[in-house]
Amino acid sequence: MQTIARITVEVPVLAIGSSPSDYEQLGGYVDALRRRPGLHMTLLHIGVLAEFARDVVEWTRGVTTSEVATARTVAWLQGLPALESFSGTAETLVALGGGGVFGLVVDVPQHVRTYQVSLVQALHELLDGLLVDNVDDFILSSPALGFRYPHWTPHVAVGRRRAHDRGSREIQPLALEFGPSRIRNRQFLPALGSA
Repeated sequence: MQTIARITVEVPVLAIGSSPSDYEQLGGYVDALRRRPGLHMTLLHIGVLAEFARDVVEWTRGVTTSEVATARTVAWLQGLPALESFSGTAETLVALGGGGVFGLVVDVPQHVRTYQVSLVQALHELLDGLLVDNVDDFILSSPALGFRYPHWTPHVAVGRRRAHDRGSREIQPLALEFGPSRIRNRQFLPALGSA
């Protein structure tokens, strides 16, 4: 039985502000502040691998099998180039997704945006190789990928939004340090076979 683990390409948050209290002050804006060790910025969301493969199979009407989609996606993920550590800044909290989570909008260097665009381009190439037609439509409609918007907003989710709080909040500027990119839940990827 395959473990249900969401696969993403992300960068871990190494530091927010100049001291731990800088992050803890964000607790005044959210109901439940997330623990610092797990904070990250998602660069590309793939979702549960089995669900992604199922989406490909359904889109291609079985021309691409689940086994082929899974094996090629794992090989693709493991072959992605890494993004080196970088710094960013944040001075705004916004509601994310369905509005239940607050996140820091991060101003990142241009090379980080370029890297994220390259990931999306590489995803296009993967899907094209998996015989997915209308790749843009697939990306925006695949439940596994979960793309809600065509444009990426660099952010770090920090906690649950308060029920009465709407929109965004300006905060004192915070410096953020990010580590090298990694594949979240890499340990749950199946071993590579042939496809």
